[in-house]
Amino acid sequence: MYKLIKKISDMEFGMDYYQRERQVILQLSEDITRIHKKADLMALLSLRIKSYFYYVHAIVTLIDETENVYRPFILDPTSSPLRDHPEYPTLIKTGFDLDEPFIQQVLAADGPVSFLLEEVISHPKSPSFLRVNYACGIKEILMTPLKSNGRTVAFLHVYADNKDSFTPAFRSLIKGIAPQISHAVSNVIRNELIVQKEENNKILLDASYDLSGVRNREDLAMAVRQSLKRLKALKGYVICTINDDRLTTSTYIYDNITMPENEDLSEMLDFQYLINDGLQDRVLASPIPIFINIDSEIDRGITANYICFWKSMGFRKMIGVALRNGNTDLGILWIGIDDINLTLLKGICLQISIAMANIMANDALVKKQEQQQLLLNFCDDIAGVRTKADLRVAIFNVFDKLLNTKLAMLNLLEDDGLTLRHYMWDESLFHHVKDSFEERLNARLDIHENYTVRVLNSNDAIILNVEEELKRDPGNPYAQLWKEVGFKYTYATALRVGNTDIGTLWVLSDAINREFIKGICSQISVACANIRANERILAYKRILETENELLKEQMKTIYNFEEIIGRGDAMQKVYGLMSMVAESNSTVLLTGETGTGKELIARAIHNASSRKNKVMVKVNCAALPANLIESELFGHEKGAFTGALEKRIGKFEMANNGTLFLDEIGEMPLDAQVKLLRVLQEKELERIGGTTTIKVNVRIIAATNRNLATEVAEGRFRSDLFYRLNVFPIHLPPLRDRRSDIALLAQFFLDRYSKNTGKNVKVLSARVIKELNGYSWPGNVRELEHVIERSVLMTTDSVIRDVYLPVKSDDAVNETNVSNRTLEQVERAHIIDTLKRCAGKLAGPGGAAEYLDVPSTTLHSKLKKLGIKKSDYFAE
Repeated sequence: MYKLIKKISDMEFGMDYYQRERQVILQLSEDITRIHKKADLMALLSLRIKSYFYYVHAIVTLIDETENVYRPFILDPTSSPLRDHPEYPTLIKTGFDLDEPFIQQVLAADGPVSFLLEEVISHPKSPSFLRVNYACGIKEILMTPLKSNGRTVAFLHVYADNKDSFTPAFRSLIKGIAPQISHAVSNVIRNELIVQKEENNKILLDASYDLSGVRNREDLAMAVRQSLKRLKALKGYVICTINDDRLTTSTYIYDNITMPENEDLSEMLDFQYLINDGLQDRVLASPIPIFINIDSEIDRGITANYICFWKSMGFRKMIGVALRNGNTDLGILWIGIDDINLTLLKGICLQISIAMANIMANDALVKKQEQQQLLLNFCDDIAGVRTKADLRVAIFNVFDKLLNTKLAMLNLLEDDGLTLRHYMWDESLFHHVKDSFEERLNARLDIHENYTVRVLNSNDAIILNVEEELKRDPGNPYAQLWKEVGFKYTYATALRVGNTDIGTLWVLSDAINREFIKGICSQISVACANIRANERILAYKRILETENELLKEQMKTIYNFEEIIGRGDAMQKVYGLMSMVAESNSTVLLTGETGTGKELIARAIHNASSRKNKVMVKVNCAALPANLIESELFGHEKGAFTGALEKRIGKFEMANNGTLFLDEIGEMPLDAQVKLLRVLQEKELERIGGTTTIKVNVRIIAATNRNLATEVAEGRFRSDLFYRLNVFPIHLPPLRDRRSDIALLAQFFLDRYSKNTGKNVKVLSARVIKELNGYSWPGNVRELEHVIERSVLMTTDSVIRDVYLPVKSDDAVNETNVSNRTLEQVERAHIIDTLKRCAGKLAGPGGAAEYLDVPSTTLHSKLKKLGIKKSDYFAE
């Protein structure tokens, strides 16, 4: 210290003062010219000048005119007594106001100006660094404005811990070297800018290199993190991309290293955010990055859940940057960071935007190729479709490969061109809204329904936003159903082949790919048309096959119609009635006991009518279960009831323009009689499960072995149906009332079965004919036929000498036989005889149980006990 004071004294009071001052200034100026870095200038201030004068430490602050502040630029942390003060980290980053009185005095001075800290720190606008220096023992500050081109660009601060350090000689020295220090500061700034520019260029080049090699999202996420990491202080980032609807954004990539993996984050990543939320729209509208203070935004009313999530993660500030490729907004980059080089950030974001655009374009190309391949595969699947089941598999396969896209409903137009049939749907969509869905499913749908009209009248598909549809019409049941299912959009299009509408297709989705679904729908239209054509062909084929079987059956018995066996008066009366009614279209009711030949008479009437070129369709009403009679007569649609696996054409449709023979009409249940009556009166019907009315032109010939008048009186047959059928009744006499025809019929059957069995049996013996004439024939002609057939099979001669009759007709013989039998044998014979007279029917009206006056269960028990088999009483 003594030597330093001695030097100063010599400079101030020696004879060569000015010469030595000049030498010091020249030496310092020469040193200053070699300054290119902050460290060089700091060494000058902390070492060289200190070798001539005493002070504690010195710093340089730089003026920022854009913010009208001055900030620390060059510091001396080694000498500064402030380095351990808690406010030191804040002070070195703070910008101090240029308008406060303290610094205004410095700006107005031509050279160095000093202040005693105790005098200036009490001023309310004094900068805080004065107070902190005073607290650390500094007494006086010397401030020197550093100018360049006549404009102050920086300040030199020199601090002393006593009040006498800044002597005139020191002030003179500082004033002398101030221009050189100003120039040195400019050089340092210039050099730092050059170095910073080189570093920035390197960062941008490295970022460009990293981003140029990305091919997918995973590569992009890693490259973005590496690029942003070079900007320092990175806490995490998220890139949101704008969705195809241009209304929402979704998470594209994020920093999976710094972001925590938890349920909240997973939910955030899957969410779609509205762009117009007061924050995202601001970022997208801004040409520069926007700094976001999270607390301020929440206080301002921003309620987006992602900003609350950021706050919960501890972020206080975020930067949002719009990512653009040309004039197209791609998305937003959100960065959790306190400070950043905006120029670098903009450059990196430009590279990110280009990389994103390339990936999106590549993804779009790959997606388009996948969709094209999917369409090609679907076309291949559709080409092989022949049935509804095949079509269902093809449609569900293609929709399963589309995310969040499901078949809601496929409706087909009926033949009437007015109503639509629900043809196909995805049951998995509606399992949790079963009631409301089934209500819609059971509702009659026609082309005048509001949505159907819009779809069929549009040349293109329509896309409905479910929320908007509910706002427009809150009570709309279809929109309510779509909302309950949980999808955002409904895609509806008309299914057309050429210019012909064949139905409508409804698809539910969260993201509609219009062109792709349009391609699928065009293929579905063709497939549906082909399936319907194939179904019609199969239906016609079944009709033809049925007609063919009926024709074959007629061919087998055609010879019976050329000459019905019977010459007696009773049969001549029947022939007369047949000739009267055959040419007309009147309904005929054939009555008579079982086995009297009612079906033969029906066929003869048909073959003699104008309808003979059409088949006569037969329905045995007694042979069908009650629950199947309606389906048998009127047909049913596929799926009309459990077990209806395909569409069935009813007997009425098969007999259209022909004859329908309703055998055993008296056995028809009452509920079926009602529907039969309607068809007979209106000459139209609807299939079960169908909505289309079908016109029919059918002649009815009914037959029964019951007394329908008695059945009507006892409430088992509808009177209106009886009168509708009893237009032209023909009663067929039992064989016991036409004894003269027995021998003729027996010889006829003998010739038939001799030929069929290949035996040479020619005649019946006189004794056999006598036995036949003496038998009561409860089974009528059918029983006679079966007796002759059995006799032919049993004989070994050319003459039948014995016949095997169940009961002899001679009363005396009967009495003898009864006296020689056990009670069990008599009971067995009586039950068999009754069953024959009832045509084998056990229970119900007209059944054997009714005639025997026993419960049907008792009759079944007796059949089992007595060993009575079906072959004993019923001839097939």
